[in-house]
Amino acid sequence: MAKKKGVTGRTLHDPIEDHLTPIFPLDLQRIRTIDDMVRAMAQTAYTARQIGDAADVLEAMARDKDCFIVMTLSGALTVGKMGLVFCDLVESGIVKAIVSTGALMAHGLVEATGRSHFRYDEKMGDNELFLAGYNRVYDSLEPEVNLDAVEEVVDHVLQRWDSEETVCSWKLNRRIGEYLQQHAKGRGILKSCVEHNVPVFVPAFTDSELGIDFALYQRQRKKEGKPPLRFDPYLDFEHYASTMLATKRMGIFTIGGGVPRNWAQQFGVYAELLARRGYEKIPLKRYNYGLRICPEPVNWGGLSGSTYTEAVSWGKFVPREEGGKFAEVLDDATVALPLIVGAVLERIGYLKADRSSATTHSASKKR
Repeated sequence: MAKKKGVTGRTLHDPIEDHLTPIFPLDLQRIRTIDDMVRAMAQTAYTARQIGDAADVLEAMARDKDCFIVMTLSGALTVGKMGLVFCDLVESGIVKAIVSTGALMAHGLVEATGRSHFRYDEKMGDNELFLAGYNRVYDSLEPEVNLDAVEEVVDHVLQRWDSEETVCSWKLNRRIGEYLQQHAKGRGILKSCVEHNVPVFVPAFTDSELGIDFALYQRQRKKEGKPPLRFDPYLDFEHYASTMLATKRMGIFTIGGGVPRNWAQQFGVYAELLARRGYEKIPLKRYNYGLRICPEPVNWGGLSGSTYTEAVSWGKFVPREEGGKFAEVLDDATVALPLIVGAVLERIGYLKADRSSATTHSASKKR
C-alpha cells in the first residue's frame, strides 16, 4: 500500500504492488551452461541485461516459423574469429540471408581455405609490418599471402564464368561457396551458405578484396583481348527485394552497422515507395524483429548507432505498439555475439547444454 512520507508530499509506492520486475545478483555457483549465464545476466543491469534481452528477441525470431531472418555483418569479424558462429547461425536454420561487407567475406574465405590469422606483436612497427607483408587489423594480422590465395580462388571462379551471364555479388559468393564445397575440408561462411541455400549480398562490392580481385581479373581479360564481364549491383538489389517481398514476417540481426545494415533496412523504404508511387499494389513491408550488436552511440548521428525506434519513422520497422520486437546491445561483438547466439542455440536444441562427455569421447578417439 502506498504511504505518504513526511512533509514533502511524496507518495512511496510498493514496487511489488506496482508490478515492477526485480533484478538479482549473478550467482556463478548456479551457472552450468551458456544459456544459464545469459538468463542470469538478463536479471542484472547495464550491458549484461542488454545481452539477456537480446537473446530473448533472437529466440523469438528463431521460433517464429513465418519469420525470414536476415543477418547483416560489418567490421573485421572473421579476422576476429567469429566465422564459425556465423556458420552455426546458418547451419541451424536461423539465418536465411546475409548482407555483408566484402572484406568480411574475403577474410572468411581465408579461414575456409585452411589459412590462419595471427596475433600482432607490438614490437613490430607498422612500416615493418608493411615491408614484411603483414596487414594489421587492430591486434591481429592478415598476411598478404592469404589475400593472394583469395585472388586465386576468385580467378578460378571467374575463369569459368559464362561471359554472357552478368555478375553480381550474391551469384559470385554462391560460386565461391561451391568451390569451397569441392576443395575445402573445413567449415566456412560461404560454404555453409551454399549448403543451406542462403544468399550472401555484398552491396559495397568494390570496397573489398573481392572487388579488387574482380577489377584485376577484368584487366587480365582486356590484356588477353577478351570483353569485360558485366557487373550489375541492381541484380543484388532486385533479388533481395523479391526475396523479402515473398516473406510473411521479417527479422534483422545486425552486427556492426554501415552499408550492410542500411542496404538491408532500406527494403522497407523501397516497398513503401513501390506502393505509394503507384508501381505495385502491396501492403507495408516492414521488419517485425530487430536485434543489433554495435557499440556506436546514437548521438553521432550515423546509421550504425541509430535506434530501431528512429527507423520506425522511416517505415523500416513495425513499431512496438503494433507488435515490433527489438533489442540493442552496445558492446563489442566478439564479447556479446557468442553469448547471445550460444544461449539461443542451446534453447532451440541445436547445441546440447552438456557437451563435456561428447568432447571427451571425441578427443579420446583421436589419440
